[in-house]
Amino acid sequence: MTSNRIPAHPSQPLRRHLLAALIASPAVPALAQFRVEVTGVGLTQLPIAIAPFRGDAQSPQKIAAIVQADLERSGQFRAVDASGAALDESARPDLALWRQKSADSLAAGSITRLSDGRFDVRFRLWDVVKGQDLGGQGFVVTQGDLRLVAHRIADFIYEKLTGERGIFSTRIAYVTRTGGRYSLWVADADGENAQSALSSPEPIISPAWSPSGGQLAYVSFESRKPVVYVHEVASGRRRLIANFRGSNSAPAWAPDGRSLAVTLSRDGGSQLYTIDANGGEPRRLMQSSGIDTEPVFSSDGRSIYFVSDRGGAPQIYKVPASGGNAERVTFTGSYNISPSISPDGRWLAYISRVGGAFKLHVMDLSAGTVSAITDTTADENPSFAPNGRLIVYATQQQGREALMTTTLDGKIKARLAGQAGDIREPDWSPFQKQ
Repeated sequence: MTSNRIPAHPSQPLRRHLLAALIASPAVPALAQFRVEVTGVGLTQLPIAIAPFRGDAQSPQKIAAIVQADLERSGQFRAVDASGAALDESARPDLALWRQKSADSLAAGSITRLSDGRFDVRFRLWDVVKGQDLGGQGFVVTQGDLRLVAHRIADFIYEKLTGERGIFSTRIAYVTRTGGRYSLWVADADGENAQSALSSPEPIISPAWSPSGGQLAYVSFESRKPVVYVHEVASGRRRLIANFRGSNSAPAWAPDGRSLAVTLSRDGGSQLYTIDANGGEPRRLMQSSGIDTEPVFSSDGRSIYFVSDRGGAPQIYKVPASGGNAERVTFTGSYNISPSISPDGRWLAYISRVGGAFKLHVMDLSAGTVSAITDTTADENPSFAPNGRLIVYATQQQGREALMTTTLDGKIKARLAGQAGDIREPDWSPFQKQ
């Protein structure tokens, strides 16, 4: 089975796609409950108390606990114990009491089941230090949307207290293998509520969200060779984008959503092309004697970062999106793959082989400084959250496949995987259009 991504393990030939670990993993239930485990302590965290929502005990989803887990996972907040507090959105809390508990802010709310079966969820946020009511929101939703409401509450709190947009109501896509079937999943940003977008007896790899968040490009081997599809998440409709002679792989969206960069071997070797998002004739970016693959656009759309072995070993380069001369980006380490660019263009996340271990690294592109931010040895496929504050990646932890999120300094990590799972190739969605 051939394709055109630089393999993540040196024992495999450079010209073969790394699918061995994915294919050889044991069969596990793909819908195991996900669990957030936050480890590490950030240097500056905002202490917040999330009081149990009135009605939470009878609710099928524990809203306050979901909100608290979201905020802790962000690395920006530290939870202050609010167990036993009897508050809701209409109460006037004793802010002096919460100041004594060292909370800077306090959130409280309620959840009520309506006669038609829907749920009325309301909350309010207070600045404990300034004694200010920071506002609140109300939602009336079906049971299936309760987790989404909790994520939106966390987004509101995050934005009010940090000034930046929260990412908790965004989604992640990833691939699993269970038995002989491969599945493409779309889940909440905390890994819960996974929905299957596609299932196939042949491998599915390289999912990539469109800039609108409504479509996924991916590579499927259902035709017994790698071809690129674009899949509408809501409807399930899909269209074939690249099915040329040889291998078609590694799709990456341009920021305007009108085109994709892909790796094709149609003209011999693995080379970078751009192609219209509706298909058509691809345009080759440059001539190279090496393998060029894993393209990713900069947020301004002017550059494409990619992996090439043109210098003898895989390194990350960039080239103007219109084509031209490539410029090498990574110089630390002899084997660097899987680039991901932060939305603000400041950071490059990638995987570097260090003494046989594959570790997530982050580079400050303006300064050129590089930091290794994990202590695991089989990291893969980093992808930035749309606010640039977190990275999701796949790894192995204690012998199990896992999805992890980490802050850019590596101080706060959260495991998203459940009890067991063969989970790979995560990609974090952009913000949904409002």
